[in-house]
Amino acid sequence: PHKTDGVGAVAAGKRGISGQTTEVQYLKPDERSGHDIALTVDVNAGVKIEKIDCPSHAVHKKKHGPETATVTLSSRDSIPNKDFILRYKVAGTKLKHSFISHAAQDGNYFTLMLYPPEDLDNSCRVLMEMIFVIDCSGSMSGRPIAMAKAAAKRAIKKLGPNDTFQVIRFSSDASQLGAYPVLATPENIRRGLRYIDDLDSGGGTMMVEGIKAALDFPHDPTRLRLVSFMTDGYIGNEAEILAAIHGRLGSSRIFSFGVGDSVNRYLLDRMAKLGRGAVAYIGLDDSAARAIDLFYDRVRHPALMDVSIDWGGLQVSDVYPSRIPDIFPGRPIILTGRYASNAPTDIRITGKVGDVYRQRTIPVLNDEAYRGHDGVRFVWARKRIEELNSRSTYDSNPELKNEIRNVALRYGLMSAYTAFLAVDSSTRTAGDHGVTVTVPVPVPDGVRYETTVQN
Repeated sequence: PHKTDGVGAVAAGKRGISGQTTEVQYLKPDERSGHDIALTVDVNAGVKIEKIDCPSHAVHKKKHGPETATVTLSSRDSIPNKDFILRYKVAGTKLKHSFISHAAQDGNYFTLMLYPPEDLDNSCRVLMEMIFVIDCSGSMSGRPIAMAKAAAKRAIKKLGPNDTFQVIRFSSDASQLGAYPVLATPENIRRGLRYIDDLDSGGGTMMVEGIKAALDFPHDPTRLRLVSFMTDGYIGNEAEILAAIHGRLGSSRIFSFGVGDSVNRYLLDRMAKLGRGAVAYIGLDDSAARAIDLFYDRVRHPALMDVSIDWGGLQVSDVYPSRIPDIFPGRPIILTGRYASNAPTDIRITGKVGDVYRQRTIPVLNDEAYRGHDGVRFVWARKRIEELNSRSTYDSNPELKNEIRNVALRYGLMSAYTAFLAVDSSTRTAGDHGVTVTVPVPVPDGVRYETTVQN
């Protein structure tokens, strides 16, 4: 049956032609709206910042100290048609950590940040079971599908002879290279490369079919199974996708590549968090080869897996994310929660490197040097909303909606059920009801108007 709960992409003024309940109207590539953006970001990393970079926009950067900086968007790059990407590097030659907290009237809040080293030499390489899922829908036409195919091919060539792999394509449905993952022998690698070469873009985006095909394979427990999606995520049924991941994940990890300059980061970030993995983004001007090499060199050498934390005497509660992700070189984890005790204590972090369990102890003095960060309270609230949103995709409890709304209102945050409204009190419109005004927006940078937007 035809689904109507997605998001339709239609031309300006063509309301209702997509058959979807929700639609976005897009301007033609040579059309402009009168809306530009201004943006300033204040960065406080908690540890020394090694480098700041913005690959998507022209910006002005100013460092105020070892841990802080301000980044301002240039007025020459203010068209709102692509993601603003800001990267700052804090990883060095050894594991770094930062524990910050805030004592508020409604309780104590904390954030623990763990920054693993970039060095791969001391990390153990594990056997891999790689499942590559490539988006072949119409929005990937042109450069995005070419980059996705090049990335997948390079990743397959980097597999070891004892690794296994599988390739799945999805658009309106899903098809695959074979019935199960195969060893990365020279012949199987050649088969995989030919299969990828023959892929072409076209059709809708039924990502959930790709997810089902990828996660329903029997899993080899001796290998680390990584399911890698290569997509722009240009779809609207996020809830169905996240529910499918929750129900089928098992021991798999999800590592995704967002391809293009206007990727659905909401979806890919949520997939990675729910899938205990990570996500990397390849812009149309980025090097796919460099991104693939860096990404897979890291995921092959996990710094710490199956992580658990003994919080000592902190008496913690409501810690998010509730499922602690693995730690990979160059990829930090951030945990935030509430605590009851201010007494000095030790936090003990335990996990596996290969088959060996390791432990690290972090002393927490919890004195005034730790407790002056009032933003931690709002970080916790955002993470709670995020966790509740993820639960709502597979849990039908009607109270989740009310809890999200209550947290958003209590902490002054935006959510799916709250909004910030700007009210012009200088003019009162005629009538006794509001009027909905549709505002067409620029087509996302890097997305082909003619293959994506319905006229």
